This record gives sequence, structure tokens and C-alpha cells, in this order.
Amino acid sequence: MQASTQQWEEVSLSLATTLVSIAESCTTMRDLKQIHARAIRAGLHLHSVVLAKMLRFAAVSPSGDLQYARRLFSHMYQPNTFFYNTLIRGYSKSHSPSQSVPLFNQMRRNSVAPDGFTFTFLLKARSRMNFSLFMASDEIHGQVLKFGFCSHLFVQNALIHLYATRGVPGSARRVFDETLDPDVVSWSGLVVAYLKARLLDDARLVFERMPERDVVSWTAMISGYSQAKRSMEALELFMEMRDEGVRPDEVTMVCVISACTSLGDLEAGLGIHHYIDENGFGWMVSLCNALIDMYAKCGCMDGAWRVFNSMERKSLITWNSMISACASHGNAEAAVSLFQRMVNSGVRPDGITFLALLTAYTHKGWVDKGCKLFENMQIDYGIEAGVEHYGCMVDMLGRAGRMEEAYNLIMNMPIPSNDMVWGALLGACRIYGDVDMGERVVKKLLELKPDEGGYYILLCDMYVAAGRRAEAIEMRQIMKANGAKKTPGCSWMGA
Repeated sequence: MQASTQQWEEVSLSLATTLVSIAESCTTMRDLKQIHARAIRAGLHLHSVVLAKMLRFAAVSPSGDLQYARRLFSHMYQPNTFFYNTLIRGYSKSHSPSQSVPLFNQMRRNSVAPDGFTFTFLLKARSRMNFSLFMASDEIHGQVLKFGFCSHLFVQNALIHLYATRGVPGSARRVFDETLDPDVVSWSGLVVAYLKARLLDDARLVFERMPERDVVSWTAMISGYSQAKRSMEALELFMEMRDEGVRPDEVTMVCVISACTSLGDLEAGLGIHHYIDENGFGWMVSLCNALIDMYAKCGCMDGAWRVFNSMERKSLITWNSMISACASHGNAEAAVSLFQRMVNSGVRPDGITFLALLTAYTHKGWVDKGCKLFENMQIDYGIEAGVEHYGCMVDMLGRAGRMEEAYNLIMNMPIPSNDMVWGALLGACRIYGDVDMGERVVKKLLELKPDEGGYYILLCDMYVAAGRRAEAIEMRQIMKANGAKKTPGCSWMGA
């Protein structure tokens, strides 16, 4: 009996060692599930090392399965900190980051002590969650202090990142100032915190003080300038980055192309395109998509077509960008042809595709075709029309003088209308001098924005054009009595 027990222990140890080796070589969930099933059929109690390998693959691997990881975890007897951390980490990277918080609470209830990694993963999850959900940032920060991890650099960096994501630079700064030896991640987090709060000059001051700047910090600053429409500064910073020998990445180059697009600077865009090709970025789909948009908005459709035709792989964004480019340049025929090629190649259109097509039809005056397309979008492709699609349809009908149809379309919308939709119809009323419809539309607009004086002004202009000066004067008096003011530069679709 003694010998057989010893033999079984040796077999069990051998199997466990083999399973560890096999688990480490897993490349798919199918492999992992087969290992698990064989172990169960053999009646083998899985060693904690094997379970750790399996859980980590299922929870963290790009080809993993969080639901399976959760089932594995639920069958563990007294899981330790590592197992909790693995699952919390998996959720922090998933589409359900909020699930990390109940796991942390369960961990505490079961008297399992968290460590620095626990809080790093939990803070990452919190930065990706809705601000109102579960634990507030300050509560998590309090837990960090309670368990004594406030001086751990990676936890401090996670806190800075959380406050940066929330656009709370004051809190990020306090954590940063408490960091004894901040690294480039700490500094970059603080830069992002100021950028999120749209404090670009403060972000630049921190950026200039950084003892070391990596591609992430440079890109964050360039992106901040680009998004704030300070495009020239974004380009100047990119040149400085190159002069310092820091190699940009894909994200950097998208931000730089965006800056060129915002400036409408074709010459600068050509220079950036040349740099992209010379430095081996030319195959990246995201950059090609940005270049198509840049060329189109700079008025160079030949450049947009060259990029599009050179791409071996085209994403949905690629097709949408090119269709939108054709639409904005009034080439409805090319937009429709591209749409057919896109569908034939197996790429399924989305709402943006149809918005671009409707825009093309509007500019071409293809009203009946546009109405049919609007219908097919919902029936054939199952895409629910958004307020932008309705706005485009109203603009299309309004430009054709089909006011009553446009009005009825808005009144029967299954989603709430907004001022842009009604504004499109008001613009058409002004063009066609339809004062009666204009009065109805202005009434609806004033329900949405009672203080917007621009609506009163447009109706006044229509009264004057129709020779109804007394009503124009009365409308101005109503506007003054209601305290409405004209917003400078206010305009509407079709106006």
C-alpha cells in the first residue's frame, strides 16, 4: 500500500509538471480548455502553479476568455492575492472594467491582503469606468493610504493617471508632489492631467521641466495642441521632437497629420507624407486614413485617391473617409461607386457611411434617391437613423423646396429632434421665402433654445423680404422683451 501511494504521488507530480509545461505553451482557449478537461477526467487535483498559468491566460491573454477565467476562479479553494490580482487585471483591460470593484470588495471580505499590483490594476479599471459607478477616486485613494501603498511608484503613477483621465490636475499634482523619485511615466501623467483640463500652457511648463521625455510625453503634448486647434505649435513641437532624436510612433503621426488638416496646409501635409514613407510608416492603415482626410480637406483629391488606391488593406474607416471626401467635393457618382465596391468587398457599412452618401445625394439634388437610400439604410442594413441622418434628410428636402415633407419628417422622428434639424428647415424657409413655415419652425426652435436671438433675426429677415415690416418690428420687440441675443457667427444647415 505504501509503495502504491508513493507511486501515485510521483505520477501526480509528474502530471502536474507536465501540465505546467503544457499550460505555458497554450496559444488558444481551445488548448487551455482541453488541458482542463483532461485533468478533470484524470481526477487530478490541479496544482496552484497550473491554475495560475491557466487563469492568467484566460484572463489576460488577447485570445483569452474572461467568463471562463471567472469560472476557473469560482472553483478555487481560498484564492490568494495573485489569483485575485490576475482576474482584476483581466477586467481592468476588458469592456467590463467595473467588475474589478466587486472582486476587490470580495477580496477584502475574505481577508485576502491586497498588494501594490492590486491597486495598480484597480486604479486602471477605475480610470476606464463611468465616474458615477462604484467607488469614487478619493475612496480608492483612501484605500491606498490605508494599506500603506502611497509611496509605491507604480501605484502613485496609477493614481496620477486616474486623476489625469478625469481631468483633475490639482489632485494629480498633489500625488506627483508626494512622489519621491518621479519617473517619465509620472511626468507624462501630469502633462496629460493639465491637457485634459485644457490647461495647455501649464502642461507645456511641466513638459519643459521634464528631465527625460519619451515618445508618449511628446505625443501627448503634440496631441494637446492639435486638439486645441493650435496646429502650428503642434507642428513646431514635432520638428523639435525630431531634432532631439525621439522617434515618433503611429499615434504621433496621426496627431501631426490632423494638425496639417486643421491648418489646411497642403505643403506641410506633403512634407509629412514624405516623412511617413521614408520612415516606414506608409503601410499603417490609420495613417493612410488620416492622409486621405488631410488631402481631401486641403482640396487635393488626386492625393486622396493615390493614398486610397495604394492601400493593400482597407478598413471601414478607409472606405468612409474616401466616400466622405467624394461627397464633400460634390462627386456623388464616385461616392456611390465606392459604396458598391465596399459592399462587394465584404465590408459592412455603418451610420457614417450612409451619412456621407446622404450628403453626396443632397449636394447632387438626388432627393428621391436619397429618400430611398434613407429607407434602405434601416430596412436592408438594420442601421437606425440618428439625428445627423434626419438633419441631412431635412436639408435635402428643404433645398428641393419640399418643406411640408421635411416638416412632417421631423415631427415623426422616433428620436428627439434638435436645433440643427429645425435649423436646416429654417434655412430652407429663408431661401424659398416660406414665411408661414418659417413661423412654425421658429416656434419649435424657441422651445429648444428660447434665448437664441438668431432665430428671431432670421424670421425678421423673412418678414422684411415678404414686405411684412410691421411683423418684423413686432418680432424684434418680442426678442428684446425676452432678453434673447444673437450668437455671433451662428449659422444653420442650408442657410
